[in-house]
Amino acid sequence: MVGLSVGEKHFIQGGIAQDLRSDGRKRLTYRPIYVETGVIPQAHGSARVRLGATDVIASVKAELGKPSALQPDKGNIAIYVDCSPTAAPMFEGRGGEELSTELSVALQRCLLGGKSGAGAGIDPTSLVVVEGKVCWDLYIDGLVISSDGNLLDALAAAI
Repeated sequence: MVGLSVGEKHFIQGGIAQDLRSDGRKRLTYRPIYVETGVIPQAHGSARVRLGATDVIASVKAELGKPSALQPDKGNIAIYVDCSPTAAPMFEGRGGEELSTELSVALQRCLLGGKSGAGAGIDPTSLVVVEGKVCWDLYIDGLVISSDGNLLDALAAAI
C-alpha cells in the first residue's frame, strides 16, 4: 500500500475543513444514482446502476439443477464480476483480474453471509425445490463499465 504525501494529506484535510470534495460536492452530498432494470433480455433479471461516474450492469440467470451431495438442502449460487479494461487505467492487464476476484468474493460474502449463512442476502435453502434432487442454480454476473468509486455498492444495488 502506498502512503499519502504531505501535500495530499493537506489537500484532503483542506477539503474536509471547507466541506468540499474534489468533484465539487459537499461532504454529505450523495452522487446522483440512476437505476435501469431489464437491460439484458436473455437474463431472468438485470439492472444497470450508475453512481456518479461509476457504471455497472448485473444480471441473474436461474436454471434447475441438482444440489451437491454435501449440501442437499441448498441451491447453488455462482457470482462472477468482470472489470472492463476500458473502465479505468488500473484495470488493464492483471489489475482488472485481481479486482474482479476481490469484488466477486466480497459480493459472495455480502449476499451469502458467513459459513453459517448468518446475515445472508440470499438464503440458499430457499432455492431447494425437492431436497437432494432438484434446486435452483443462480448465476449472478456483474460488469464494471466505468469506475469512479463505490464499485461494491453499485454492484450490490444492481444485483
